[in-house]
Parts: sequence; structure tokens; C-alpha cells
Amino acid sequence: MKTLRLIAALAASLLFTQPAAAADSYPSKPIRIIVPYQAGQGTDVAGRYLGEYLAKALGQAVIVENRPGAGGNIGASEAARAAPDGYTLLMGTNGTHVLNQYMYASTNFDPEKDFEPIMLVSSFPMVLLTTPASSYTSLADLRDAAKAKTDSVNVGMPSTTARLVFELLKQQGVSSLRGIPYKGSATATTDLMGGQVQIGIDTVSAARSFITGGKLRALAVTSLKESALLPGVKPVSAQGLPDFQVIAWNGLYAPKGTPPAVVQRLNAELTKILARPEVQQRLLELGHEPGGGTPGELAAFARSERLKWQPLIVQAGLKAE
Repeated sequence: MKTLRLIAALAASLLFTQPAAAADSYPSKPIRIIVPYQAGQGTDVAGRYLGEYLAKALGQAVIVENRPGAGGNIGASEAARAAPDGYTLLMGTNGTHVLNQYMYASTNFDPEKDFEPIMLVSSFPMVLLTTPASSYTSLADLRDAAKAKTDSVNVGMPSTTARLVFELLKQQGVSSLRGIPYKGSATATTDLMGGQVQIGIDTVSAARSFITGGKLRALAVTSLKESALLPGVKPVSAQGLPDFQVIAWNGLYAPKGTPPAVVQRLNAELTKILARPEVQQRLLELGHEPGGGTPGELAAFARSERLKWQPLIVQAGLKAE
């Protein structure tokens, strides 16, 4: 009996020390970050930039893989099914972790039960766009055109968040708009500049270079107040729709069951990275407000976002197309 107890104690000791040992050796091979959107979109830009710093901090390659489709659900579900060992991560968003569960019949993952939150990476408003040659110079112009010409104003929507902005505009009086869904920013921007759609709704990060380069014109941002990311561009709330606000965000997640020590290691490294002045400045240049905080704070924030948007989405009957 004494021998059996010794064996049982040794087995238990090994069971509890193995995760710690695994965390101590983490990482011992390249890390994959799944971005569930097209290359060049806001989430992709942030993921690739921070991935370079994370690779240096961890001493291993960080590979960003784009898995676009179904509003981010394809990439997110792939990440949810990955081994919970810290070697597959997800750049989740307010789309994958808040909006999609109410807009899709099935996402093939649960944003809370299937993931371990690591950190809020960044946040940013959306921006309404058109071309420099367009007659639309403000939200008022768009509202007038939408009222005068039924279904004549096509609006490109490359993400779930863009769809939410579009539906809120219609709900608050900018009616007679025709939404055109896209799988990502690249194709939506190409069609906007080519005249296939007259208006685009996208993240500041994806659109910023086109705006500063004079290829696109910003009509409004969806932050409650003017954003430092696009100075001089009035918010929707200051153009006739008070209290209008939609903020997009990115958060780093791991599959559920990833060892807490690995999650804490990643959080600690990202905290140091985001505290660097040059990183903060570059993120702002890319159209992102730097994030931060603990895994628990990201979980609480995402939960509050779900409570905020779920009633509105259900009331408006918003469904993914």
C-alpha cells in the first residue's frame, strides 16, 4: 500500500509539474497568429506589426496567416479548434467576439467558452469613404442623395463592423442605401475607387493611406468625438446623428485550455511592447489606438460589448449576408 501511495503521489507530482515545465520552455517553436480577414485589413496590419516585436521578444518566428471568410468566423473557428499550447493564437475582433454570434445562424465557435483572452491590442473608429471626384463631401450630402434616389447609393461593407455601421445609418434615417458585402478591405477599396460602389465603410487603419494619399475622401468617423487618427474629419455624431458611435477593436486570444503561464507570458511581453513610445507612435500612424490591460479586463470588456450590441442587433433583425 505504501508503494502504491508513493506511485500515486509521484504521478500527481508529474501531472502538476508538466504544464509548468511546458510553460517554462515556451516557446520552443514558431508561433502562428491567425488573422481572420484579408491581408491589408486593419486587423492584419496590427497583427503583422506586433508580430515582429513579439518574435524578437520570444526568440521564435511569429507567422501571420490570413484565414478570411464569413465575417471572420472561418479563421476564428480554426483557431478555436487548435491545440491549446500557445502556438496558435487569434487576432480576434469585435466582429468575431461580439457581433457575429448574433448575426450568423452558426459561427462554429463560442467567443467566450472556446478562447482564453490575452490582451486588448488596439481600438479604432470606422470611417465613411468616397472618392475625391464624388459629389459627396459630407454625411449631409449622402443623406440627401439617399433620400432622393432609391437604392442608387451602393455602400461597400468589408466586415461585420462595417455592416453594423451601415445598418445603424439606415436605422437612424439615412435610408435608401444599398449594402454590398465584401470579404475584405482590398476588394472593397478597389471597387470603391473603380466606381462599382459610391461609398465605403472601413477601418481607419485600412483606409488611412488612401486618405492621406488623396485617393479616397473621408466623410465621417464613427467615434463619438473627432479622432486623433483622422484630424479634421467630423464624426457622424456631429453631422446630424447625435450619440452615433461604433468602435472596432482587436484582441489577442488563445484556444481555451492554454496554460495560464503561457497566457501570462504573452500578456507580459505585449505589455512591454505596447509601452514602447515608437510602437505607440507607429500604431497611431497605422490607424490604431494602442490597447493594453489584463486577460480578465479583455474578457470583461468583450462581455460588456455583447450586452451593449445584442439587443440592438436583435431588434433591428440584422443578419449576415
